Amino acid sequence: MTSEVVEDTADQDVFGGVDSHADTVHIAVISDNGGHLADAEFATTPAGYAAALAFLNAHGRVSTIGVEGTSSYGAGFTRAARAAGLDVVDVNRPDRAERRRIGKSDPIDAYAAARAALSGRASSAPKDDTVAGIRALHNAARSAVKARTAALNQITNLLVTAPEAVRARFGRLKGTDRTEALARLRPAGDAVHTAVLTALKSPARRVKELTAEHDALTKALDSQATAHNPGLRAAYGVGPDTAAQLLVTAGGNPDRLRTEASFAALRGAAPVPASSGKTNRHRLSRGGDRDANAALYRIALVRMSSDARTRTYTARQTAAGRTKKEIIRLLKRAIAREIFRYLTTTVTVPGITDPRPPRQARNITLTAVAQHFGVWPTTISRLERGLSRDDDLAHAYRAWIQTA
Repeated sequence: MTSEVVEDTADQDVFGGVDSHADTVHIAVISDNGGHLADAEFATTPAGYAAALAFLNAHGRVSTIGVEGTSSYGAGFTRAARAAGLDVVDVNRPDRAERRRIGKSDPIDAYAAARAALSGRASSAPKDDTVAGIRALHNAARSAVKARTAALNQITNLLVTAPEAVRARFGRLKGTDRTEALARLRPAGDAVHTAVLTALKSPARRVKELTAEHDALTKALDSQATAHNPGLRAAYGVGPDTAAQLLVTAGGNPDRLRTEASFAALRGAAPVPASSGKTNRHRLSRGGDRDANAALYRIALVRMSSDARTRTYTARQTAAGRTKKEIIRLLKRAIAREIFRYLTTTVTVPGITDPRPPRQARNITLTAVAQHFGVWPTTISRLERGLSRDDDLAHAYRAWIQTA
């Protein structure tokens, strides 16, 4: 532990800065005019957090604490500081240009965080813990997908160099059929065939297990996301994974995002000027949270393919000479505006499963309903079971079933 106390500062306002790591946090204290007062290192334990807060309070009235990584390594200290009634703001790590200029060390980063809190450059409140469960489920589900993809790629690579008899038997199969056939294998034959078939069976069984694991995690994730924000989950094109990503990025307290424009910038959906000479245009943003940007992209693609209003808009913009990238940029910006309203406004979502009992009472088949509305029977079935939402179709269905 190192410290450097300049003078008695017990009666003045001070600002704290925290450079967080897995095992330690480095705390720096500066005065309200930016003077360095002291810095020290503490363990990431309850006792260490208590000592760190006592260290800060010993130098004056703590106005604000800037913490690097409030949702990662600094999460424990952030919880302790907020429980103690202290104001905490989230600080971005210094960019590369600044680090090349002033260097890199724990004290330097901690003092930089304190200066960011003093100047107001860091002003965002940290995310609260209400989405911690959604974040955990989301990470686990994505991990299962990555592991399943790796296993599927392993199967494909093994079949490329497998003996001709094995390739002829399993190479023509695709998707689930191939996985099921390989998982049921009973390796036999000479040493080479036995080894190859054993190697193929192992990742195939892994794929089946990971698929079941992912389905269970997605179901739990859907339940959590729907309970946390039913309006967001009910929005057209927003599935469990997409809703979870948007909630994780915004945090459980989206009021920390003061304006809709700042929300769009956070998701990399704010238009960036790209004009030069006689050209006056904007381009897609390359900044912001790229996972959240990908979530907006998925929503845009779903709506471009199946939402009537979006398809009409896309056709109109195409006729005006815009490229697909430009149209997607415009859609993502509009979707960000819509999502911001869902995150900051409580939306009551009506149930959509009520048409099923009257349909069954009237002995009307799913096929008859689907033919009337010009959709697939699966669409009506998923709507009745609450597996997908389409409020316009649900309203029309309710009105029709009462007179059918």
